[in-house]
Amino acid sequence: MTTVLNFIDGRFEQPASGQFLDDLEPATGRPCARLPDGDARDVEAAVAAAERALPEWSRTPAERRSAILLRIADLIEADLEAFARAESIDTGKPLTLARTLDIPRAVANFRFFATAVLHFASDAHITDDLALNYTVRDPRGVAGLIAPWNLPLYLLTWKIAPALAAGCTAVAKPSELTPLTAHRLCEVCRNAGLPPGVLNVVHGVGPKAGAAIAAHPRIATISFTGGTATGAAISAAAAPHFKKLSLELGGKNPNLVFADADMDRAVSTSLRAAYSNQGQICLCGSRLFVERPRYAEFVERFVERTKRLRVGDPLEPDTDQGALISAAHREKVRGFVELARREGARILCGGRPADPPVPRCRDGFFFEPTVVVDVPAGCAILREEVFGPVVTVTPFEGEDEAVALANGVDYGLSASVWTDCLPRAHSVARRLQAGTVWINCWLLRDLRVPFGGMKHSGVGREGGWEALRFFTEPKNVCVKVSKG
Repeated sequence: MTTVLNFIDGRFEQPASGQFLDDLEPATGRPCARLPDGDARDVEAAVAAAERALPEWSRTPAERRSAILLRIADLIEADLEAFARAESIDTGKPLTLARTLDIPRAVANFRFFATAVLHFASDAHITDDLALNYTVRDPRGVAGLIAPWNLPLYLLTWKIAPALAAGCTAVAKPSELTPLTAHRLCEVCRNAGLPPGVLNVVHGVGPKAGAAIAAHPRIATISFTGGTATGAAISAAAAPHFKKLSLELGGKNPNLVFADADMDRAVSTSLRAAYSNQGQICLCGSRLFVERPRYAEFVERFVERTKRLRVGDPLEPDTDQGALISAAHREKVRGFVELARREGARILCGGRPADPPVPRCRDGFFFEPTVVVDVPAGCAILREEVFGPVVTVTPFEGEDEAVALANGVDYGLSASVWTDCLPRAHSVARRLQAGTVWINCWLLRDLRVPFGGMKHSGVGREGGWEALRFFTEPKNVCVKVSKG
């Protein structure tokens, strides 16, 4: 069984507490690793190491920082299969998904920001021939980076890559539920020649290690992806220190299908949007709204495709749906479905824990892909983030009702619109309260665009220039022009 350690000042270190936690494999329910039960003492050591490394790293030429990050990307790619297998074991997601999405995206994150920093420009302004103003952007210092369990390496590198490219040093905390690929990443960074202390990783639970990062007075910048309640706690802890925050939180994303949509594409992509990674992606389209003339047809086709999804061992190549992250999370998902049933909704398929696909997985945390219809207005399953393989389907009449239904929750992360009418696509997109709107597609990502949510889905934006701006502090320099 793998033993994960903290990574501080370029070395793998035992936790100050001497205590370890079990890391359970979701597909089997059995421990696959143990990880440090880190606390404020480990965070303090990591911050001290990051502070020691900061002066040299922040002055390192962008070309040199870029070369190291590109080397990290190359080493991850060279070891892609091992990374993918570790990610699948740790999360319960199909190995094919980790192999084709999670690990390649981590590689892309490093390559994108490694090259983007070479093109990062500053502004200059001439003030009526009296002065020259130019803006410089300096690294903000030590950054705290807290990543979730659903896309562990994908989202951890989405934070690490721009922070290091911008010249910051970092203290990162992966989820205690999925530490394996973060541990492998530390080995890669050391082998790639990243100087000691530039990246430090502290493992542990949120109330100990995560809270210590959020409240640490010498961590000026926090990037967090995770649940809305945790984001609120981080915001409260950070406020007295006036930290700069980027919070990418929950989603309850609408998927609007108009009657004129290409129904083949709408059904196929909506299926992927609903159930990818067992529905454990903040961008999943869990609320389907279909214009009434095509509602019955859509539901029939969508349910038929849902029933064909294969729940299986994540390590098998023909598995469509793996395991949920934990027994507690599976119970949460089941509770939402049962509450909807009691409130009068109909379960067209799924709705219960799945039978173990193979003997190896007899104690795994599997749940059937689920379609719920006739959900009463105000039901929790329509308003709250389930974060599982559960989708509701609701009919609507016209654009106004579609937009009202889509916007009628506390979240505003993403949305999808399916229509062949270009004016309608633009009109509806502008009216939707979401940080990202996809037209006739889903999860088509360009790393240059700003990413984030509104309302309870978070504050701030990351991606492209937004990320490099987030990890730097602008300073204007005004030089008076001599009349002579």
